[in-house]
Amino acid sequence: MENREVLVDVKNLRTFFYTEDGVVPAVDGIDLTIHRGEVVGLVGESGCGKSVASLSIMRLIANPPGKILSGEIFFHGEDLLKKSDEEMRLIRGDKISMIFQEPMTSLNPVFTIGDQISEAITLHQKIDAAEAKKRTIEMLRLVGIPEPERRFSQYPHEMSGGMRQRVMIAMALSSNPELLISDEATTALDVTIQAQILDLMRGLQKKLGMAILIITHNLAVVAEMAEFIAIAYSGKIVENASAREIFKTPRHPYTHGLLQSIPRFTERKTTEPLPAIEGMVPSPYHMPKGCSFNPRCPFATERCREEAPELEELSPGHLVRCYHPIEY
Repeated sequence: MENREVLVDVKNLRTFFYTEDGVVPAVDGIDLTIHRGEVVGLVGESGCGKSVASLSIMRLIANPPGKILSGEIFFHGEDLLKKSDEEMRLIRGDKISMIFQEPMTSLNPVFTIGDQISEAITLHQKIDAAEAKKRTIEMLRLVGIPEPERRFSQYPHEMSGGMRQRVMIAMALSSNPELLISDEATTALDVTIQAQILDLMRGLQKKLGMAILIITHNLAVVAEMAEFIAIAYSGKIVENASAREIFKTPRHPYTHGLLQSIPRFTERKTTEPLPAIEGMVPSPYHMPKGCSFNPRCPFATERCREEAPELEELSPGHLVRCYHPIEY
């Protein structure tokens, strides 16, 4: 395991937003490592900073109001935060691609599907329009779109949500990226189409050998796809381990609470309500002192309310940000 090649290494990333109501520490010291060819899940509730972290990796944070304050994002050993805008344009969509949550806001409604994918191909590869069209039809076929020659001339509104999401995957994969970032890519789809898209992504990942970063709040999705999981809370990673360890022996109280709240089908009928994590995610404008999870944590002590814990390795490859990790 130690010989795996590191593809992306994010160190102490901090991305803040400056608004009229105050400063929002959306990402406040995130560390994340992705090795070549592996699938990593970044999980957390809405507002925990997971999407902002992915946009920071892509250098797509709008400034103003957002700003990457500090940190390092190494890709092949080179810090993306030190790259010029022109250098990032060559990397973005070529070496690193991203699938967004809602394809209708990412696809241009006045251009055909074929034109949009062909543009992405010709932008990064020195090929003519005829070859780009051929490659586009191949990509549409690869992602399971029937009659790709006919679909090439269709507009986004002429396709279903599942088909549009497949188009977004085709566009993201058109340059054979080394890293694919999937930001809640299946959230808006019904469960049947969601399963098809996940099967498609898993198959393409194995076929093309790329790494995938899955951004989601859905634990079922990461259980299906990810080899390693990072749990985010209030802009920080609170637990990071293999998927097996996260689901078998979660050490952080927040991770444990998330897993306990999953409905389980058992033969025994019960009227007991599902366990839930008490309280609400703290307002980003008024973050609690100490550990950000302490107002909701059943194990919080005075130290938790005064001092913010660091991410520490409790066992090989299992990192936890907690003074009172759960013991097994």
